[in-house]
Amino acid sequence: MSQQAELSIKTFKKYQQLIYEEVGISLAEHKKTLVQSRLRKWLTKYNINSYEDLYDLIASDKSDQMLIMLVNAITTNVTSFFREESQWVYLKTNLLNIVDPKKKKIRIWSAACSSGQEPYTIMIFLKDYLKDFNTWDIKILATDISEEILQKAIKGEYLYKDVEALPKSMTRKHFIESINDKGMKIYTIKQEIKDHIIFRSFNLVTGDFSIFKNKFDMIFCRNVMIYFDKVTQNILLENYARLLKKHSRLFIGHSESIQNNNIYKMEKPSIYKIK
Repeated sequence: MSQQAELSIKTFKKYQQLIYEEVGISLAEHKKTLVQSRLRKWLTKYNINSYEDLYDLIASDKSDQMLIMLVNAITTNVTSFFREESQWVYLKTNLLNIVDPKKKKIRIWSAACSSGQEPYTIMIFLKDYLKDFNTWDIKILATDISEEILQKAIKGEYLYKDVEALPKSMTRKHFIESINDKGMKIYTIKQEIKDHIIFRSFNLVTGDFSIFKNKFDMIFCRNVMIYFDKVTQNILLENYARLLKKHSRLFIGHSESIQNNNIYKMEKPSIYKIK
């Protein structure tokens, strides 16, 4: 690889178009330096001399795995247990206004589940705060675009730093503590939590929303739309609206908002329902 390899404006625009068309992420011009720095090691890894040749390799990959690796490289997969604290405070008070306590059936979609902390948090919350939990029929669909990150989520294994903010009583109740071959503490989600969650690969931009036959009580799509332009955001919100029940809630990130939209009404900051 040439040490002088540089990402030209022309080639950067090709990356911009590919990422926008395939996953809906709108890369601003000032992200060129970020893309170049994140992909520099790929030139060495694949013994490629230019970002143009690397683009051709990614674009020609029919499995889309390199495209997904590219997306993971330029986005921030920051997640944690019980993030967006105010949403869980809200649910403690409003849960039974969202789900039907008579039918005792709950369906939830974690639409960008990353390494699994979000769907596991949802299940832990429901197990701890629903009376007669074992009498409820609960299923969570957890999706992400990356097969690699989904495999991590399915394992449900986390380091101490991932769970240290949780109450000790919660980790004892919902995790199995062990030591890995490197002598590090590992906390694995208990099977009784995992049994309620189905992990699947799904692209929120190009995916076929008609595959969803039943509506959801809640959809969590947090810190995803910040990467999309307004057009892509609105299409996604319309797709969600068709999958939400009358009293359902859509949870987004605190850095996000839904504005000038005739479908949704804000219940609380980052929490919306259908008008």
